Amino acid sequence: MKIGVIIPALNEEAAIGKVLAAIPALADQVIVVDNGSTDGTAAAARNAGATVVAESRRGYGAACLRGIAALPADTEVAVFLDGDFSDDPREMDRLLEPLRSGRAELAIGSRTLGRSEPGALLPVARFGNWLTTRLVRLGWGVAYTDLGPFRAIRMDALRRLGMEDRDFGWTIEMQVKAAALGLRIEEVPVTYRKRIGKSKISGTVLGSWRAGKKILWVVGREYLRTRFARGRRKAAS
Repeated sequence: MKIGVIIPALNEEAAIGKVLAAIPALADQVIVVDNGSTDGTAAAARNAGATVVAESRRGYGAACLRGIAALPADTEVAVFLDGDFSDDPREMDRLLEPLRSGRAELAIGSRTLGRSEPGALLPVARFGNWLTTRLVRLGWGVAYTDLGPFRAIRMDALRRLGMEDRDFGWTIEMQVKAAALGLRIEEVPVTYRKRIGKSKISGTVLGSWRAGKKILWVVGREYLRTRFARGRRKAAS
């Protein structure tokens, strides 16, 4: 498989070099998306050998979409991970194995099933994951355990999802759309460490509130879309 790695980055100068150094050689393309950094993130990423593209519109989803657009046309699998060194890039092969074997089209690194360093996954994040994954199970019947950012997806499946969220709703949008389309999904236990630097979401009360609000909004929106689609199929039959 031809593998492209996408790393959204906002002010990750202290961490990005460590992230890039830990990416295994199996990655064919590594793209760091500079999401409006005011430090030396872009220069550090270039010096470490990554392709750097810019996305001036702030937002995790906006950076991911820019990274997807920058992938070579023959890329078969996209891997997403954070630029703060909380994910362990050395576990990428473990994440890709379900795709290689054909068991899955989407593999999600679960910090809940894996090992989290004490203090890495803050209580607000644990509660948000617990609540959101239960809502998804009620709405779509898929039993996720985490909304972890470290994930791999086949490009043909990614195109079918029609991703559109540009900020905090990106990860859950991917998961509920994958559930609605009936993609083959597998969670893989991964290691999670304390990030280098401050979290853009759970590190502040405002960030946590905004992220939680957006995640729940995306779940509700996608649930209504799913119900509407099911209603149309039923009427057509």
